[in-house]
Amino acid sequence: MIDEALMLDRHVAATGQSNAAETNNHIPNSVGLLQELALQRGWRLPEYTVLRETGPPHIREFTVTCRLESLSEKAAGNSKKAAKKAAAEKMMAKLQSLSGCSEVTWNPKPSVRFDTIRSSTAEKINLLRRNPLSIPNMDYIQLMLELSLEQGFEVTYFDIDELTVNGQYQCLAELSTSPVTVCHGTGISCSNAHNDAAHSALQYIKIMVSSK
Repeated sequence: MIDEALMLDRHVAATGQSNAAETNNHIPNSVGLLQELALQRGWRLPEYTVLRETGPPHIREFTVTCRLESLSEKAAGNSKKAAKKAAAEKMMAKLQSLSGCSEVTWNPKPSVRFDTIRSSTAEKINLLRRNPLSIPNMDYIQLMLELSLEQGFEVTYFDIDELTVNGQYQCLAELSTSPVTVCHGTGISCSNAHNDAAHSALQYIKIMVSSK
């Protein structure tokens, strides 16, 4: 009788652990929660990009960027899946921080369409139309900032860890326009790469707003 009681207790305990494991498996992880949140709010789905892989084969480390609307977070892990999950967790934490509470209430700025920029007669966009973008030592980052503030879109710079074949730094400038604009830049330093990417983005906008 005692042996049967012990066996029953062990069976109940094992079943309880099994059920707990099954329950845990059904708990949405940060990647799933972030995607569900984006779908509920009508946002663009999160985008994940592997920035780099480092280390020998048996101890690889992956760095992944998570982008959601105008926000970006970066995290590392010993697998792409782990890095992706960590980046999603950081993004959820950022959303809660921007909301000021655990409930996400943050709302992204609406994307600015190129049709809207094209029809604008504001000062900065008119200067861009009239003036050449070939002035040496020009601070294109500042020009881009002033234009983005005037037109209502955001600019985010993403550094690329890998150097070019010529040993230059690289970065991407992403504009929260509709469609999203991404331009590449290189330079002898990170700031030079940012300036080059801003220059490329300004050239693109100049072409887009000048076309009929």
